[in-house]
Amino acid sequence: MKSLRTLFVVLTIVSGTLHAQDKGVTEMYSFRTAYNEDEASLRRFYFINGSPARRERFKKFYTDSKSQLEKLPFEQMSVGGKVDWLLLKREIEDKLYRINTEENDYGKLTKYVSLASPLYDIEKLRTRGIHLKSQEVAQQLTDIRKAVVDMTGKLKQEPSLPPALANRAEEIVKGQHTALKSVFDFYNGYDPQFTWWVTKPYQKLDTALTKYAAQLKQKADNSLLPKDDGSGIIGNPIGRDELTRLLQYEMIPYSPEELIDIANKEFAWCDAELLKASREMGFGDNWKQAQEKVKQTYVPEGYQPEAMLKLYNESVDFLKKNDLVTIPPIAEETWRMRMMPPKQQLISPFFLGGEVLQIAYPTNEMDQADKLMSMRGNNPHFSRATVHHELIAGHHLQMFMNDRNKPYRNYYTPFWIEGWALYWEFILWDMKFPRSPEDKIGMLFWRMHRCARIIFSLNYHLGKWTPQQCIDFLVDRVGHERANAEGEVRRSFTANYGPLYQLAYMTGAFQFYALKKELVDSGKMTYKQYHDAVLQENAMPVEMVRAILTHQPLTRDFKTSWRFYQK
Repeated sequence: MKSLRTLFVVLTIVSGTLHAQDKGVTEMYSFRTAYNEDEASLRRFYFINGSPARRERFKKFYTDSKSQLEKLPFEQMSVGGKVDWLLLKREIEDKLYRINTEENDYGKLTKYVSLASPLYDIEKLRTRGIHLKSQEVAQQLTDIRKAVVDMTGKLKQEPSLPPALANRAEEIVKGQHTALKSVFDFYNGYDPQFTWWVTKPYQKLDTALTKYAAQLKQKADNSLLPKDDGSGIIGNPIGRDELTRLLQYEMIPYSPEELIDIANKEFAWCDAELLKASREMGFGDNWKQAQEKVKQTYVPEGYQPEAMLKLYNESVDFLKKNDLVTIPPIAEETWRMRMMPPKQQLISPFFLGGEVLQIAYPTNEMDQADKLMSMRGNNPHFSRATVHHELIAGHHLQMFMNDRNKPYRNYYTPFWIEGWALYWEFILWDMKFPRSPEDKIGMLFWRMHRCARIIFSLNYHLGKWTPQQCIDFLVDRVGHERANAEGEVRRSFTANYGPLYQLAYMTGAFQFYALKKELVDSGKMTYKQYHDAVLQENAMPVEMVRAILTHQPLTRDFKTSWRFYQK
């Protein structure tokens, strides 16, 4: 069956590609669509995280998929097809790397996580509705509970685990707990024998596994964990080797140190522009005083949503007046607002966007100082740089177009998502969108913030800075309100964003800006043609966008090499 699918895809490609380009897809469409759906089916079926069966099945799926992929006639494909081929191969290899890491971890934890492994077999029978021998199942659960309780009592005498292994152990036992609950929920009440025999053993094992998972997590060697530096923020610095691996995966051919140097160069540009605006406002070189005056322009309580609507209308009018990008009418019509809850603002003290613009602004529950910091940090001049970032032509337009153009391309990367949105801040600055020195200071605040993100996030993951140093840097160097700086650093290191996410904003923007110079400044495309072309290709590493738009020659052994930064 697998060879027949491969043969079908090969024939599809060879036979004139079935007019793939006319259909708005590439020669890889059929293969990628089948891969996406097969992977999704397997994820729904093998849903017990950490189980050997799940791991082995996905290892086979990815290995087989890679083998089938390599049989396709890469050299006969269009540039877009080659891009799809390369990005799928990259994705598969990364997933195999992660599976092998998980397998190695499991091997080191067998002593701790094999106690409840019979639950995997019971859950497997459950998936096909096999009638269980309930008395035997009750005894199995009782035996597992005894083993788990015994090991829980012995854990204090066991050596500590590296933090990553302790987290993995907790994840595996939680997966076993999921298997247990899946079995019980399926049979309980429907099978009288099961309900009669299994309910009490289930309840006891449920409690034991919950306690055991928590105890395993606490076995982490605290001496290997980052210490609380007083900020209350404890993340997980990944080190230079993993940073380098992830940068290569994202097709960024720069070292962490080179990216920090680039950010410092951009910071110097921001400093010079900031001083110009400060002098224009009459504050000389005291830019912090000028910035303080701008912060005081916050709107009265209750009026922030209307102020943001006004900024949105100004930005969209500017895009239309300069014919910069196609804006579908339904995209304009269907975005909406949501007020951000106070708890969420502890992690996201500014806007979040997409189809729903989430507005950070104080509520009656906040302390007086926090209210003022939120209002000052979200003043209209600062927000001028972020409304279009979150809506149009930023995240809302991106997501709208992704849903309608080559949606089979699942190559999510923050360098495309955040880089594109920040790129528009570059373009609007160049085209004189800021009207006053106050507007310039507002836009420069965010540009400095993006520089700072590269510097503080990389220094943190390189083990050079603590979270408190990152907070102080944002306050002293960018001009953040302290509570907002704390929220930003907490978001960066504890909110499930990837290690490269914060540096992806400006780094991705540099990529789109360099490609703009190559295509628009040279006269090969208009702004609108360029911007529309990017959005019609869907999300992917920006070097691959460049390959498509500039018809780059690509080979099977492609390695990232585009040195995009120009200053």
